[in-house]
Amino acid sequence: MEVFLKDDVKGLGYKNDLVTVKPGYGRNYLMPQGLAVLADKTNKKIVAENVRQAAHKADKVKGDAQAIADQIGDMVLEVLAKVGESGKIFGRVTTLQLSDALKAKGIEVDRKRLSFDSDPTSVGEYTASADLHREVKHKIRFNVVAE
Repeated sequence: MEVFLKDDVKGLGYKNDLVTVKPGYGRNYLMPQGLAVLADKTNKKIVAENVRQAAHKADKVKGDAQAIADQIGDMVLEVLAKVGESGKIFGRVTTLQLSDALKAKGIEVDRKRLSFDSDPTSVGEYTASADLHREVKHKIRFNVVAE
């Protein structure tokens, strides 16, 4: 089943992408959630027109994403966590904490656009990925330190 995505879907594609999914996933999840529409003749014309009209806006969005990536650069953030005597973290470090650490530096990144390369389980240095745009992805280095 071919569908057009109406919004970015992690692991599947970006807005206005034509993707092939299993019929049950398309009918029972994507369409009822408002994340996709069936790729029929009419919808193909509508999406093509929307893409054509939004082309100049897309360049600006990509430029903004690249500016954020340049701002982050090689910056190393510090994330505070409660730590036991062995150095293991109580609870877990979340993308919300990483987003807040970026916000403290004056950089706004939605927590949903962040993901850890490996789960932080103890004090140390880790990396996370920021999916700022379909063509702009950036690695963020951060240290987990004890409170």
